[in-house]
Amino acid sequence: MLGSYLIFFLVPMLLGMLVSFRLKSKFKEYGEIPLYEGLSGKEVAERMLHENGINDVQVISANGFLSDHYNPANKTVNLSPDVYAGRSIASAAVAAHECGHAVQHAKGYAMLQLRSALVPIVQVSTNLAQWVLLAGVGLFFGRGNQTILLIGIILFSASTLFSLITLPVEYDASNRALKWMEATHLTTRDEHDKAADALKWAARTYVVAALASIAQLLYWIMLYNNRRDD
Repeated sequence: MLGSYLIFFLVPMLLGMLVSFRLKSKFKEYGEIPLYEGLSGKEVAERMLHENGINDVQVISANGFLSDHYNPANKTVNLSPDVYAGRSIASAAVAAHECGHAVQHAKGYAMLQLRSALVPIVQVSTNLAQWVLLAGVGLFFGRGNQTILLIGIILFSASTLFSLITLPVEYDASNRALKWMEATHLTTRDEHDKAADALKWAARTYVVAALASIAQLLYWIMLYNNRRDD
């Protein structure tokens, strides 16, 4: 089973590290290139919200590197300090992307609504899944239990489903951001290409996360089937 573990766990982990490293290098590179319009991330966000007729969303600063996110619960676009105050291509791209989520929310984008509905379920299932899976394979009591293992697989599948639903949500937000940036001439052609490249690598982190979750789910299913046949 060691070979299976390496394939289903270690390979996705290494791939995730490579993509994460590439993402950080891209944002460092584009974070050092000033935006021609000279707007900060906060100003880009506020402009995009206003031009999409959204007046009930607040743009605020949040702690942490690349911690940017949109919170549909309290309608806030949360930008990391470098993005909030930054006046670079990277700052503009990230700010516009997060506002893309706000536009999704305002327009009732179905996949975002589905993802938001799954959040409380995933929060519970994620906390329980690993412990239940380990109990199912007998790590705690020396003897596995097929029923407990199956319950763990069902719990884990919720997070896998969530990661898959996240993909169209993230890609759609980036597409909305890039179309708006192009339509409003916020960026030059070269800046637009660099913004698209930065968002492409950001999206790939979600792709890798989804692949890793699928791989792990397949591992647990394979383990369950092998033990059932014993």
